[in-house]
Amino acid sequence: MAIPSDRILRAAVRWLELLPHSAPARCRALFATHTGYSDITPAQYELAYVWLRESGLLRPSESSRPAALRVFSAAISRSAAAWFADADILIREPSEVPEDALRAADLLGFSAAEAHGEIIALWGKVDLERRQQVGAAGELALVELLNGCVPDRVDHVAAASDGYGYDIAVRTNPLALHLEVKSTLRRGRLTLHLSRHEFETMRRDSQWSLVAVRLTPELIPASIATVPRNWISANAPMDRTSSGLWESCRLEVPPEVLKPGIPALAGALADDCPSLLTGAIRWPG
Repeated sequence: MAIPSDRILRAAVRWLELLPHSAPARCRALFATHTGYSDITPAQYELAYVWLRESGLLRPSESSRPAALRVFSAAISRSAAAWFADADILIREPSEVPEDALRAADLLGFSAAEAHGEIIALWGKVDLERRQQVGAAGELALVELLNGCVPDRVDHVAAASDGYGYDIAVRTNPLALHLEVKSTLRRGRLTLHLSRHEFETMRRDSQWSLVAVRLTPELIPASIATVPRNWISANAPMDRTSSGLWESCRLEVPPEVLKPGIPALAGALADDCPSLLTGAIRWPG
């Protein structure tokens, strides 16, 4: 779905400005008879009303955000623009805001800098929600795979608490392994969000491994790889003074760094174990 036309966006703002004070029927009458609203046709006002309803902007809200800003945010988040999924990489500064978003921002009275700030904030919210969904799916998928391949015990410890510093504990004589799982839908590019607690757990726990799980859009595991501990240590931030401590970081892992499968489990897997775990399927570059 593309960002709505200029007239639909303008009509949507007028609806949101009038509805707190007037019923929809009264707004329609104003739009049809008042010369100040005659630059937009009644049909376009109706299309804007439908768009607002589908966007959820007609639901009661205590938001103090201006109507124009709410319309801009909804237009961006619902546009399904190809660039939005990678906005954190593609739009690092206001000059990189895409043309369709700039058009909407200019129409609604925002500068490129304001549009950039709103896009990145909106991307962060959507990305967090999606990461949580994808992360849970990746953990469950890996637990299911391991349960069919490891003869002893597989515990999904993150289901009980996030305080361990890892998500899955694998115990099979004589092996014990603690897996921190990071999941993604993207091919090639692997972005990891690592907490300080997870990092410190890695430093003191020789059994800790970071496993990346790539899922299809249907949340089915497509490839599995391990991120080497030494690469994580070399690329994680450093505290320069005791007055400034990092609590989480984002790591961009090149595909060539990844080790296919879970090498730490070599020799402990059943003979008929899926190739996802053995490393026979490489991470796409």
